[in-house]
Amino acid sequence: MTSTPAQSLPAPTDPEERHAELLAQISRWDQAYHGLDAPEVSDAVYDEARRELTLLEEQHPALKQAASETVGAPPHPAFSTVAHRVPMLSLDNVFQPEDFTRFVSGAARFLGLSQEAMDGLAFTAEPKIDGLSVSLTYENGQLVRGATRGDGIQGEDVTANLRTLKDIPQTLGPDAPDFIEIRGEVFMSKEDFLQLNARQETAGEKTFANPRNAAAGSLRQLDAAVTATRPLSFFAYAMGYSSAPVAQTHMAWLEKLRSWGFVVNPLSETLSHASDVPAYVERLTRERSGLAYDIDGVVFKLDDLSLQERLGFAGRAPRWARAWKFPAEQAITRLQKIELQVGRTGTLTPVAHLEPVNVGGVLVSRATLHNEDEIQRLDVRPGDLVRLQRAGDVIPQILGLEAPAPERAPPFVFPSHCPVCSAPTERPEGEATWRCTGGLHCEAQVVERLVHFASRNAFDIEGLGERSIRLFYEKGLIRTPADIFRLHEKRDQLTALEGWGEQSVDNLLQAIRERRTVSLSRLIYSLGIRRVGARNSKVLARAYGDFAPWHTAMIEAVAPDSTARAALAGIMGLGETTAADIAAFFATPENAELVTQLGQELDIQPDLPAANATEAPLSGHIIVFTGTLTAMARPEAKAIAERLGAQVSDSVTRRTTLVIIGQKAGSKAKKAAELGITVIDEENWKFLSEGAPLESLPTVAPEALLPPKKASSSTSKVQAVAAEQAEESAAAHPPPSPPPDAH
Repeated sequence: MTSTPAQSLPAPTDPEERHAELLAQISRWDQAYHGLDAPEVSDAVYDEARRELTLLEEQHPALKQAASETVGAPPHPAFSTVAHRVPMLSLDNVFQPEDFTRFVSGAARFLGLSQEAMDGLAFTAEPKIDGLSVSLTYENGQLVRGATRGDGIQGEDVTANLRTLKDIPQTLGPDAPDFIEIRGEVFMSKEDFLQLNARQETAGEKTFANPRNAAAGSLRQLDAAVTATRPLSFFAYAMGYSSAPVAQTHMAWLEKLRSWGFVVNPLSETLSHASDVPAYVERLTRERSGLAYDIDGVVFKLDDLSLQERLGFAGRAPRWARAWKFPAEQAITRLQKIELQVGRTGTLTPVAHLEPVNVGGVLVSRATLHNEDEIQRLDVRPGDLVRLQRAGDVIPQILGLEAPAPERAPPFVFPSHCPVCSAPTERPEGEATWRCTGGLHCEAQVVERLVHFASRNAFDIEGLGERSIRLFYEKGLIRTPADIFRLHEKRDQLTALEGWGEQSVDNLLQAIRERRTVSLSRLIYSLGIRRVGARNSKVLARAYGDFAPWHTAMIEAVAPDSTARAALAGIMGLGETTAADIAAFFATPENAELVTQLGQELDIQPDLPAANATEAPLSGHIIVFTGTLTAMARPEAKAIAERLGAQVSDSVTRRTTLVIIGQKAGSKAKKAAELGITVIDEENWKFLSEGAPLESLPTVAPEALLPPKKASSSTSKVQAVAAEQAEESAAAHPPPSPPPDAH
């Protein structure tokens, strides 16, 4: 983003911009933390970013994408790669009793249990060790493999290094399953950390910033002999996979681990009721500083393993566990001034400049103020003392006014014209943000648009970061995204730039050439159309199939009353507002010309389905549940349907391909019958969820769902018999399910 008059880091409030920024930040932080053992931010900052990302995706489901459901970082190329048989996922966080209560209530709804019954279920509580998660695989009782978490799907093979840890048994007892994967945390105690750093300093070698970094760096040595000299410890905490049942509860599983020689955290215990959880957190918070190792929270897991299995997973985390994180650090400082930044879509974001203050070990000098409503709510002005907290950003957030200045400055007022290009500003009705109307005539928007185009989730051009883009723009080398693909024509001008030698220019041009082939969804996302994030880009790519029909339809959709606009708005997941934003983008001649140029410069490929998408038994189906389900709660049924590849909707439309009816099914069942949609009852849904082919299951005849028609008094006996025979025939041969809509 561009700030005036000072340059500063972005703090967008447009949901799409903020979502993209959070994804990029989290990805970078994951790589630094898991991949390089060099965290850039504190856990509190990371957790707030994850929490903000989750909240954004709940408020704007169209923004959700696979990238937000990943954990960790890809394996380092220096190590062999190990695929986890069961993904090593992360945990969703809670921060206060109300958060945990919501988690318990959600689990209760999913399982179809009352709140009282849910509170009667036991939870295990374990300190959350600040270390490095690893997976240990045993075959026939022998340790055969050890791996880091990596990106959750595959990790680094560190078997030789893990064998040097005294807390990890090389063999298990005779009662161990033939194949079992055990998970735990490698860490370093505070005392061992201090002693290691003292030895490193004496030897003139690099010291470590904290015990977590020391543990990770020690484990991920290329020479296992070095790892053997480091004081590493290990707590076992979970099972990844087992070829045979081991226990019925998580605590019984931990006891089994102890019997095999593993060290299990002695502070792990079973809590009889969910309501006992806050007291455990309070106790551990008091004891935290006296522990021999660092912890950053408490992990709670539903103790019953069968209920864990029923609850399953949602995205990147299990539904049956939460990490209760300790609160972030706060500080008080003085607000010096408020300046505006201009984002890619013209959003004006106010940023507070602060007297530098140390918060959680980081010197902070700026904080986001989000938008006009937030400034008015906080009522903070230059000269005031404010309370701030490091949140999900390099730029922290201001929590509130601590003390007003003796002589208060006037309230901040948003300008009537853009501080960068002087175009008029506006605040659209119903929105919280002010926007610059300058569009492509606003330098700030143009530069941010170029940065977005080359970013990781768009064209992902290596070596073309924000700094390079700003330099190339200032030198007149690029003005539009299409110019990026013509930079090879300006090689001499590039090599003449300070810091750009021939090799670096050639590397950049090669990276650009490698991105000339792109999927349609990536191209659409890279354009930066408002409300068209990664998910909506994929929706559009699937709906139109290829570049040419999509491009033609978008140009035609500029006309508000056109058939193309109606078709665009009718695509599931888009709607009138997003369709209007897309049309507004293409109504700008420069944008329409840009897309035409990109179509000429690039090899744009149709999106390929996910490798396993067509293998899912309900892939391509749009399912609706209606009525009361008795065998499972509605959320559980929905989760099963999604695991089988279906898309679950709340309403019956012509796009619906299957309706499952429970008791007292109402208008949705009737509408399904009227539309000729396949309908099955709950019993057959159970068979379907257990693997039975849909074609093999009996369906509910439409006549059974429609109110009976009254025969007229003049209907003859012959007509009545014929009608009865027709009904019997229809019941025996229900209409076929319509094929999935092309969209």
